[in-house]
Amino acid sequence: MLCPSCRRQLERGASYCSSCGTPLNGGTAPLELVLADATRVPVVGELTIGRSPAASLVLADPTVSRMHARITADAVIEDAGSSHGTWLDGQRLTEPARLRDGARIRLGDAELRVERRRESTEAGRTIVVQAGEIQPPAPPTGTQFGMRPKVRPGYALKRLDASEGRKRWVLRDLSSGTFLRLSDNDAGVFQMLDGTRSVVELVGWAEQRYGPTGPVRLARLITDLGERGFLEGVAGGQPVAEPPAKWWQRLARPREKVFGGVGGVVDRLYRAGGWVFFTAPVLWILGVLIVAGLATFVALIAGRYGTPFVVASKFGWGGLVFLLGRFAVVAVHELAHGLTMASFGRRVERAGLKAIFVFPYAFVDTSEAWFEPRRRRMMISAAGPASDLSLGAVFAICALVLPEGVVRDIFFNLAFAAYVGAIFNLNPFIERDGYHILVDALDEPGLRRRAKEQLERRLRGEGAPTDSPVLARYSLWGLVWLVVAGCFAVAVTWRFKNAFLEVLPEAVVYGVMGTLWAAFFAPVLFVLGKPLWQRLRGTG
Repeated sequence: MLCPSCRRQLERGASYCSSCGTPLNGGTAPLELVLADATRVPVVGELTIGRSPAASLVLADPTVSRMHARITADAVIEDAGSSHGTWLDGQRLTEPARLRDGARIRLGDAELRVERRRESTEAGRTIVVQAGEIQPPAPPTGTQFGMRPKVRPGYALKRLDASEGRKRWVLRDLSSGTFLRLSDNDAGVFQMLDGTRSVVELVGWAEQRYGPTGPVRLARLITDLGERGFLEGVAGGQPVAEPPAKWWQRLARPREKVFGGVGGVVDRLYRAGGWVFFTAPVLWILGVLIVAGLATFVALIAGRYGTPFVVASKFGWGGLVFLLGRFAVVAVHELAHGLTMASFGRRVERAGLKAIFVFPYAFVDTSEAWFEPRRRRMMISAAGPASDLSLGAVFAICALVLPEGVVRDIFFNLAFAAYVGAIFNLNPFIERDGYHILVDALDEPGLRRRAKEQLERRLRGEGAPTDSPVLARYSLWGLVWLVVAGCFAVAVTWRFKNAFLEVLPEAVVYGVMGTLWAAFFAPVLFVLGKPLWQRLRGTG
């Protein structure tokens, strides 16, 4: 379901749009004004704001007029002839404007936030503290974290739904992109680190609030924040010096070219018509298209209607079409991630081009997705592979209906490029979209690393009763996936062996096929070989 005003995706049964504040289903957005001291004033009925005792909300700030602004019962704010003006989200009010969840109101030097009252089980608004915002002067440091530990500006903090589990708060450094997950209790401690309390006072508060474990929780959180560079006066998060890389390591290192302003372009594309892809009828059409395309491509492979990497009986032209097709498919893949972000009201922070070896890729930064609940994160991750499968379906159907010739060869190789990308990105055993979907579905952060460590321990004969069955099943299915993928590669290349022999020398064909087979099965040997060798050496 999309908002009728801004076309952003809505939660089922929502009474208002969380992006633009449009009331839905006959409801009104219950808004509150949040003062600097965290006092919350509900917007019910007409509300006047000013310095006068007669105002509904009195602000004791000399820059606030006696009757500064007025808010109507339906959450519309207007200036009441103030001296310094009323500002809404950085724009001076010249006419009445509707308030929304997350808006900021400035009256003179006083600032208010507009929020909807949320239950403790609900997600909260993202609290963003920019690096340039006015902060109290940092106190003199007397310990590693200062006499009065203080979080540095330049962060974003959001509380996710209760369904996200124990660590439902997400903290992000706006400059480095570093993330940290916090529990409710950790978030409570975090909000106390404003530079006004000494370490001794914080320890006493933590012990009073959380009992004997409070000081330990405080010390652990302060250490984590310091190491990641979230605290004033602590140079945390510095990269560890690495030994000089070998030439092949430098060659394999990704090279990036980042472009600015892409987030605005994606938002404009979404508003200009990209939202159509998130309507129910179009989603159903894409689902049917994907199923039909997969069936068509299987029929093409079974009937040898095309040859991978071959166009007009030329291996070189086919390889070029495949590479260009992969680049185009990847560009659409990343755009799909960006449009899905935009559909949830999130902005793509950066985007650009990346090259690994000689292979070019496009990418968009979807780290803002961490501020969304698991279901939405899974949808953002799934958008890329869905675009691969949709494009592959279009190309495969074109290859099926076109007569034999160069154009048909081109569409077959474009379909092949799209489906290779889909299989690669859906692989849940490398850190691509399929892996991120699985991690969110299982709610198992660090799944791949933890499963690999547990598998290696068990292969070395060091298994323990506390080993996780989830990690064990993931490791088992990971090995099965690698073996099946290797067998599929062998079957496909053998299927088209005769077609390859018609355009390439026999030595080249068998050499390339052997290299591909080794590349597909090598991960299995790497995963099993080292721990099994260590076990044999230990018993020998």
